[in-house]
Amino acid sequence: MKNLVVLIFAMLASPGLVHAGLNVFTCEAEWADLARELGGDRVEVESATTGLQDVHYIQARPSLIARVRSADLVICTGADLEASWLPLLLRKANNRNVLPGQPGFLAASDFVSLLEKPEVLDRAAGDIHPFGNPHIQMDPRNIGLVAAELVKRLQVLDAANADAYAARYADFKGRWDTAVEDWATRLQPFRGARLVTYHRSWVYLFTWAGLVEAGALEPKPGVPPSSSYLSELLARLKGQEILGIVHASYQDSRPSEWLSERTGIPVLLLPHTVGSTPRVTDLFSMFEILVSTLEGAAK
Repeated sequence: MKNLVVLIFAMLASPGLVHAGLNVFTCEAEWADLARELGGDRVEVESATTGLQDVHYIQARPSLIARVRSADLVICTGADLEASWLPLLLRKANNRNVLPGQPGFLAASDFVSLLEKPEVLDRAAGDIHPFGNPHIQMDPRNIGLVAAELVKRLQVLDAANADAYAARYADFKGRWDTAVEDWATRLQPFRGARLVTYHRSWVYLFTWAGLVEAGALEPKPGVPPSSSYLSELLARLKGQEILGIVHASYQDSRPSEWLSERTGIPVLLLPHTVGSTPRVTDLFSMFEILVSTLEGAAK
Protein backbone atom coordinates (compact mmCIF):
# COMPACT_ATOMS: atom_id res chain seq x y z
CA MET A 1 0.00 0.00 0.00
CA LYS A 2 2.84 2.37 0.92
CA ASN A 3 4.50 1.75 -2.46
CA LEU A 4 1.20 2.52 -4.22
CA VAL A 5 0.89 5.88 -2.43
CA VAL A 6 4.49 6.76 -3.35
CA LEU A 7 3.80 5.84 -6.98
CA ILE A 8 0.68 8.04 -7.12
CA PHE A 9 2.56 11.03 -5.72
CA ALA A 10 5.37 10.43 -8.21
CA MET A 11 2.91 10.36 -11.08
CA LEU A 12 1.26 13.57 -9.93
CA ALA A 13 4.64 15.25 -9.67
CA SER A 14 5.68 14.20 -13.16
CA PRO A 15 5.79 17.24 -15.51
CA GLY A 16 4.46 15.17 -18.36
CA LEU A 17 1.33 14.28 -16.42
CA VAL A 18 0.49 17.55 -14.70
CA HIS A 19 -1.62 19.99 -16.70
CA ALA A 20 -2.75 23.43 -15.64
CA GLY A 21 -6.26 22.48 -16.64
CA LEU A 22 -7.47 26.00 -17.36
CA ASN A 23 -11.24 26.09 -17.68
CA VAL A 24 -12.14 28.23 -20.69
CA PHE A 25 -15.70 29.37 -21.36
CA THR A 26 -16.46 30.94 -24.72
CA CYS A 27 -19.57 32.67 -25.95
CA GLU A 28 -19.10 31.50 -29.54
CA ALA A 29 -17.86 28.35 -31.22
CA GLU A 30 -15.10 30.10 -33.19
CA TRP A 31 -13.34 31.22 -30.00
CA ALA A 32 -13.71 27.74 -28.51
CA ASP A 33 -11.83 26.26 -31.45
CA LEU A 34 -9.17 28.95 -31.25
CA ALA A 35 -8.68 28.26 -27.54
CA ARG A 36 -8.21 24.56 -28.27
CA GLU A 37 -5.71 25.35 -31.01
CA LEU A 38 -3.57 27.45 -28.67
CA GLY A 39 -4.18 25.57 -25.42
CA GLY A 40 -4.15 21.94 -26.51
CA ASP A 41 -4.61 19.52 -23.62
CA ARG A 42 -3.82 22.27 -21.11
CA VAL A 43 -7.30 23.75 -21.48
CA GLU A 44 -10.82 22.47 -21.00
CA VAL A 45 -13.06 24.43 -23.34
CA GLU A 46 -16.84 24.79 -23.44
CA SER A 47 -18.88 27.09 -25.65
CA ALA A 48 -22.17 28.68 -24.66
CA THR A 49 -23.46 28.36 -28.19
CA THR A 50 -23.29 26.06 -31.18
CA GLY A 51 -22.95 26.93 -34.84
CA LEU A 52 -26.68 26.43 -35.30
CA GLN A 53 -27.76 29.14 -32.87
CA ASP A 54 -28.27 32.87 -33.25
CA VAL A 55 -25.86 34.25 -30.65
CA HIS A 56 -27.90 37.44 -30.32
CA TYR A 57 -30.60 35.49 -28.48
CA ILE A 58 -29.39 32.98 -25.91
CA GLN A 59 -30.97 32.09 -22.56
CA ALA A 60 -28.79 32.51 -19.47
CA ARG A 61 -29.44 28.95 -18.34
CA PRO A 62 -28.27 27.65 -14.93
CA SER A 63 -25.85 25.28 -16.68
CA LEU A 64 -24.13 28.25 -18.37
CA ILE A 65 -23.97 30.16 -15.10
CA ALA A 66 -22.27 27.17 -13.47
CA ARG A 67 -19.68 27.03 -16.26
CA VAL A 68 -18.84 30.71 -15.90
CA ARG A 69 -18.57 30.29 -12.14
CA SER A 70 -15.83 27.68 -12.58
CA ALA A 71 -14.08 29.39 -15.53
CA ASP A 72 -10.52 30.70 -15.43
CA LEU A 73 -11.00 32.52 -18.72
CA VAL A 74 -14.09 33.80 -20.52
CA ILE A 75 -13.76 34.64 -24.22
CA CYS A 76 -16.57 36.45 -26.02
CA THR A 77 -16.87 38.58 -29.13
CA GLY A 78 -18.06 41.65 -27.27
CA ALA A 79 -19.12 44.81 -29.15
CA ASP A 80 -22.57 44.28 -27.64
CA LEU A 81 -23.14 41.00 -29.53
CA GLU A 82 -24.01 39.14 -26.31
CA ALA A 83 -25.62 42.14 -24.58
CA SER A 84 -28.93 40.33 -23.96
CA TRP A 85 -27.43 37.44 -21.99
CA LEU A 86 -23.72 37.72 -21.08
CA PRO A 87 -24.07 40.43 -18.38
CA LEU A 88 -26.62 38.25 -16.59
CA LEU A 89 -24.32 35.22 -16.78
CA LEU A 90 -21.42 37.16 -15.31
CA ARG A 91 -23.55 38.65 -12.54
CA LYS A 92 -25.15 35.35 -11.54
CA ALA A 93 -21.85 33.43 -11.68
CA ASN A 94 -20.21 35.84 -9.20
CA ASN A 95 -16.72 34.99 -10.47
CA ARG A 96 -14.66 38.15 -10.06
CA ASN A 97 -11.72 36.71 -11.98
CA VAL A 98 -13.62 36.69 -15.27
CA LEU A 99 -15.28 40.09 -15.13
CA PRO A 100 -14.45 42.68 -17.84
CA GLY A 101 -11.18 44.38 -17.00
CA GLN A 102 -9.68 41.26 -15.45
CA PRO A 103 -7.09 38.99 -17.18
CA GLY A 104 -9.72 36.25 -17.10
CA PHE A 105 -12.03 38.08 -19.52
CA LEU A 106 -11.22 38.59 -23.18
CA ALA A 107 -13.46 40.49 -25.59
CA ALA A 108 -12.20 39.60 -29.06
CA SER A 109 -13.60 42.76 -30.64
CA ASP A 110 -11.25 44.90 -28.51
CA PHE A 111 -8.33 43.79 -30.68
CA VAL A 112 -9.68 44.37 -34.19
CA SER A 113 -10.93 47.36 -36.18
CA LEU A 114 -14.71 47.37 -36.01
CA LEU A 115 -16.69 48.25 -39.12
CA GLU A 116 -20.04 50.01 -39.45
CA LYS A 117 -19.86 52.13 -36.32
CA PRO A 118 -23.14 54.07 -36.35
CA GLU A 119 -22.96 57.85 -36.28
CA VAL A 120 -26.47 58.07 -34.87
CA LEU A 121 -28.19 55.49 -32.66
CA ASP A 122 -31.81 55.09 -33.68
CA ARG A 123 -33.94 52.02 -32.91
CA ALA A 124 -35.99 52.86 -35.99
CA ALA A 125 -32.98 51.70 -38.02
CA GLY A 126 -33.34 48.16 -36.68
CA ASP A 127 -31.00 46.08 -34.55
CA ILE A 128 -27.99 48.38 -34.65
CA HIS A 129 -24.93 47.64 -32.53
CA PRO A 130 -23.65 50.87 -30.95
CA PHE A 131 -19.97 49.88 -31.03
CA GLY A 132 -19.94 48.63 -34.61
CA ASN A 133 -20.67 45.40 -36.45
CA PRO A 134 -19.70 42.52 -34.11
CA HIS A 135 -19.40 39.69 -36.65
CA ILE A 136 -15.62 40.01 -36.74
CA GLN A 137 -14.88 36.30 -37.21
CA MET A 138 -15.77 36.51 -40.90
CA ASP A 139 -12.43 38.13 -41.73
CA PRO A 140 -9.71 35.51 -41.15
CA ARG A 141 -7.18 38.23 -40.46
CA ASN A 142 -9.18 39.08 -37.34
CA ILE A 143 -8.80 35.50 -36.14
CA GLY A 144 -5.04 35.99 -36.26
CA LEU A 145 -5.26 39.24 -34.27
CA VAL A 146 -7.36 37.63 -31.56
CA ALA A 147 -5.01 34.62 -31.41
CA ALA A 148 -2.08 36.95 -30.71
CA GLU A 149 -3.88 38.33 -27.66
CA LEU A 150 -5.31 35.02 -26.51
CA VAL A 151 -1.89 33.38 -26.21
CA LYS A 152 -0.80 36.23 -23.93
CA ARG A 153 -3.80 35.62 -21.66
CA LEU A 154 -3.08 31.92 -21.47
CA GLN A 155 0.51 32.68 -20.53
CA VAL A 156 -0.59 35.08 -17.78
CA LEU A 157 -3.14 32.69 -16.33
CA ASP A 158 -0.85 29.65 -16.58
CA ALA A 159 2.67 31.03 -16.45
CA ALA A 160 4.21 27.61 -15.78
CA ASN A 161 3.25 26.57 -19.32
CA ALA A 162 4.02 29.87 -21.06
CA ASP A 163 6.59 28.32 -23.39
CA ALA A 164 4.20 25.58 -24.43
CA TYR A 165 1.53 28.13 -25.32
CA ALA A 166 4.08 30.16 -27.28
CA ALA A 167 5.05 27.07 -29.27
CA ARG A 168 1.45 26.21 -30.07
CA TYR A 169 0.78 29.80 -31.12
CA ALA A 170 3.80 29.84 -33.43
CA ASP A 171 2.62 26.62 -35.06
CA PHE A 172 -0.95 27.91 -35.44
CA LYS A 173 0.19 31.27 -36.82
CA GLY A 174 2.35 29.61 -39.45
CA ARG A 175 -0.46 27.37 -40.66
CA TRP A 176 -3.08 30.13 -40.43
CA ASP A 177 -1.09 32.77 -42.32
CA THR A 178 -0.38 30.28 -45.12
CA ALA A 179 -4.06 29.33 -45.33
CA VAL A 180 -5.25 32.97 -45.33
CA GLU A 181 -2.89 33.78 -48.19
CA ASP A 182 -4.23 30.81 -50.16
CA TRP A 183 -7.87 31.76 -49.55
CA ALA A 184 -7.20 35.36 -50.55
CA THR A 185 -5.56 34.22 -53.79
CA ARG A 186 -8.48 31.95 -54.65
CA LEU A 187 -11.01 34.73 -53.94
CA GLN A 188 -9.17 37.27 -56.08
CA PRO A 189 -11.24 36.47 -59.22
CA PHE A 190 -14.44 37.24 -57.30
CA ARG A 191 -13.56 40.82 -56.34
CA GLY A 192 -16.55 42.95 -57.28
CA ALA A 193 -18.93 39.97 -57.39
CA ARG A 194 -22.42 40.87 -56.16
CA LEU A 195 -24.35 38.83 -53.63
CA VAL A 196 -27.59 39.13 -51.69
CA THR A 197 -27.38 38.60 -47.93
CA TYR A 198 -29.92 37.94 -45.21
CA HIS A 199 -28.38 39.81 -42.25
CA ARG A 200 -25.47 42.26 -41.91
CA SER A 201 -23.28 39.44 -40.64
CA TRP A 202 -21.04 39.17 -43.72
CA VAL A 203 -19.57 42.68 -43.78
CA TYR A 204 -16.10 41.57 -42.68
CA LEU A 205 -15.99 38.77 -45.24
CA PHE A 206 -17.11 41.13 -48.02
CA THR A 207 -14.58 43.79 -47.02
CA TRP A 208 -11.72 41.28 -46.93
CA ALA A 209 -12.67 39.50 -50.15
CA GLY A 210 -13.81 42.56 -52.11
CA LEU A 211 -17.37 41.29 -52.51
CA VAL A 212 -20.38 43.59 -52.94
CA GLU A 213 -23.74 43.38 -51.19
CA ALA A 214 -26.37 43.86 -53.88
CA GLY A 215 -29.23 43.75 -51.41
CA ALA A 216 -30.37 42.33 -48.08
CA LEU A 217 -33.35 40.14 -47.32
CA GLU A 218 -33.89 41.97 -44.04
CA PRO A 219 -35.33 45.45 -44.64
CA LYS A 220 -33.53 46.53 -41.46
CA PRO A 221 -31.08 44.52 -39.32
CA GLY A 222 -33.04 42.09 -37.16
CA VAL A 223 -36.37 42.76 -38.91
CA PRO A 224 -37.79 39.75 -40.83
CA PRO A 225 -38.72 40.48 -44.45
CA SER A 226 -42.35 40.94 -45.40
CA SER A 227 -43.81 39.72 -48.68
CA SER A 228 -44.11 43.29 -49.96
CA TYR A 229 -40.48 44.03 -49.13
CA LEU A 230 -39.32 40.85 -50.90
CA SER A 231 -41.26 41.90 -53.97
CA GLU A 232 -39.52 45.28 -53.89
CA LEU A 233 -36.13 43.58 -53.57
CA LEU A 234 -36.97 41.30 -56.49
CA ALA A 235 -37.70 44.32 -58.67
CA ARG A 236 -34.46 46.06 -57.63
CA LEU A 237 -32.36 43.02 -58.51
CA LYS A 238 -33.83 42.67 -62.00
CA GLY A 239 -31.09 42.78 -64.63
CA GLN A 240 -28.23 42.52 -62.15
CA GLU A 241 -25.67 39.73 -62.27
CA ILE A 242 -25.79 38.13 -58.82
CA LEU A 243 -23.42 35.35 -57.77
CA GLY A 244 -25.62 34.00 -55.00
CA ILE A 245 -27.95 34.55 -52.06
CA VAL A 246 -25.89 34.15 -48.90
CA HIS A 247 -27.62 32.33 -46.09
CA ALA A 248 -26.43 31.14 -42.64
CA SER A 249 -27.60 27.96 -40.95
CA TYR A 250 -29.50 29.70 -38.13
CA GLN A 251 -31.42 32.01 -40.44
CA ASP A 252 -34.86 31.37 -41.88
CA SER A 253 -34.27 29.81 -45.28
CA ARG A 254 -37.70 30.62 -46.73
CA PRO A 255 -36.97 34.19 -47.91
CA SER A 256 -33.78 33.00 -49.63
CA GLU A 257 -35.63 30.16 -51.32
CA TRP A 258 -38.47 32.48 -52.39
CA LEU A 259 -36.05 34.85 -54.07
CA SER A 260 -34.05 32.03 -55.62
CA GLU A 261 -37.14 30.45 -57.16
CA ARG A 262 -38.05 33.73 -58.87
CA THR A 263 -34.59 34.72 -60.06
CA GLY A 264 -32.65 31.50 -60.55
CA ILE A 265 -29.92 32.86 -58.26
CA PRO A 266 -28.47 30.00 -56.20
CA VAL A 267 -28.76 29.98 -52.41
CA LEU A 268 -25.29 29.67 -50.85
CA LEU A 269 -25.19 28.20 -47.35
CA LEU A 270 -21.96 29.72 -46.07
CA PRO A 271 -20.46 28.70 -42.73
CA HIS A 272 -20.29 31.56 -40.25
CA THR A 273 -18.65 29.67 -37.40
CA VAL A 274 -17.37 26.25 -36.36
CA GLY A 275 -20.16 23.67 -36.45
CA SER A 276 -22.50 25.79 -38.58
CA THR A 277 -22.53 23.12 -41.29
CA PRO A 278 -21.73 19.41 -40.86
CA ARG A 279 -18.25 19.51 -42.42
CA VAL A 280 -17.08 22.61 -40.55
CA THR A 281 -15.19 21.08 -37.65
CA ASP A 282 -12.65 23.85 -37.04
CA LEU A 283 -11.64 27.32 -38.18
CA PHE A 284 -9.59 26.00 -41.09
CA SER A 285 -12.45 23.98 -42.55
CA MET A 286 -14.82 26.90 -41.95
CA PHE A 287 -12.97 29.19 -44.37
CA GLU A 288 -11.98 26.38 -46.73
CA ILE A 289 -15.61 25.39 -47.23
CA LEU A 290 -16.68 29.04 -47.50
CA VAL A 291 -14.15 29.71 -50.26
CA SER A 292 -14.93 26.44 -52.02
CA THR A 293 -18.67 27.25 -51.98
CA LEU A 294 -18.06 30.60 -53.66
CA GLU A 295 -15.79 28.91 -56.22
CA GLY A 296 -18.50 26.37 -56.94
CA ALA A 297 -21.14 29.05 -57.43
CA ALA A 298 -19.05 30.66 -60.17
CA LYS A 299 -18.80 27.50 -62.27
